[in-house]
Amino acid sequence: MPITPTSKIWMDGELVDWEQATVHVLTHSLHYGTAVFEGIRAYPTAQGPAVFRLRDHVGRLLKSAHLLAMEVPFGEDELVEAVKATVAASGLDACYIRPLAYLGYGEMGLNPLPCEVRVAVAVWPWGAYLGEEGMRSGIRLKVSSWARLDPRTLPTAAKATGMYINSSLAKVEAVRAGYDEAILCTTDGYLAEGTGENLFVVRRGEIVTPPSSAVGALDGITADTVRTIAGDLGYTVREELLRRSDLYLADEAFLTGTAAEVVPIASVDDRTIGSGEPGPITRAIQDTYRAVVHGEVDRYKDWLERVG
Repeated sequence: MPITPTSKIWMDGELVDWEQATVHVLTHSLHYGTAVFEGIRAYPTAQGPAVFRLRDHVGRLLKSAHLLAMEVPFGEDELVEAVKATVAASGLDACYIRPLAYLGYGEMGLNPLPCEVRVAVAVWPWGAYLGEEGMRSGIRLKVSSWARLDPRTLPTAAKATGMYINSSLAKVEAVRAGYDEAILCTTDGYLAEGTGENLFVVRRGEIVTPPSSAVGALDGITADTVRTIAGDLGYTVREELLRRSDLYLADEAFLTGTAAEVVPIASVDDRTIGSGEPGPITRAIQDTYRAVVHGEVDRYKDWLERVG
C-alpha cells in the first residue's frame, strides 16, 4: 500500500516539511539495522481524533531502545507530545503513526555506542493492512519455511528494525505463493506469530495464544487489548504452546496487530479453519475492538489519547 505524504514529520524536536525529513546515506542504522520503532493508529471519535494506547506504545519504544543499549534523548512525555503534534499537523482524523529511534551519521563500525540517537515521528493515512475483504471474510495463511528468530540470538522483546528481515522473508514467500500472510514457527516447531501480528486460536469456546516469551513473539499491545476485551466478554484466554496441527484443527483463528487490527483467518496451508467464515467469537472481538478504538465504549476510554 503506497505511502501518502502528509505535511510534516517530527524530527529531533521540531516539525519539518515532509520532503526535508532526510538522513545521510552513511547513517549507522541503515548499515547495521540498529533502530527501534512503533506502529500506532489514530482513529476518529466523537471528540475528534484520538491515538489508541499511545503511552503504551511510547513506553514499549523506550524499552526496545533500552534492550539495544540506545539512550533516547527524549522522555515519554516529550514523545507523547511529539506524536500528538504530528497528528495535529497532518489534519487527519485517522492515520497510521510511525515513531522511529535510530543511530545517526557520524561513526561507522559494529560498536553503536558512540553514535547519536535520533528520533522521528511520521504519520500518513493507511487503511486495512491485510485488506478490507480480509477483515470481512478472513485471510489465507501459509506456514513459513522460515523459523522465527530464537530469543537466544536477539532480544525478540524489542521491536527493532533489523529483526524484521525475518518477517519480510516470510511475507515474500507467502505472497509469491498466493497467500495473504505467513505464520512463523520456532526452530522447535511451535507456532510463534505472523510476520507482524500475534496469533489467537479458538477451540471448544476457549481462546488460546502462544506465550510470547517462549516462542520469540513480540508482546503485542493489540494482543493485550484483545485479551482484556475477550475476558470482559466472558471468554477464557490462555497461553499455551501450539503446534501447526492445533491451528489446522481450530474452530476459529485470528491475527491481531496495530496495522492488521483484528483479522479472521479463513484457511492455513489450504486447510479451511472451522467453517471458513469468521466465527462468532472472532466477530464479537473484532466488533468490540472497532467500537473501542472509536471511543464508543466507556470502560476503555482511558486507552484513547485525544489530539488537540
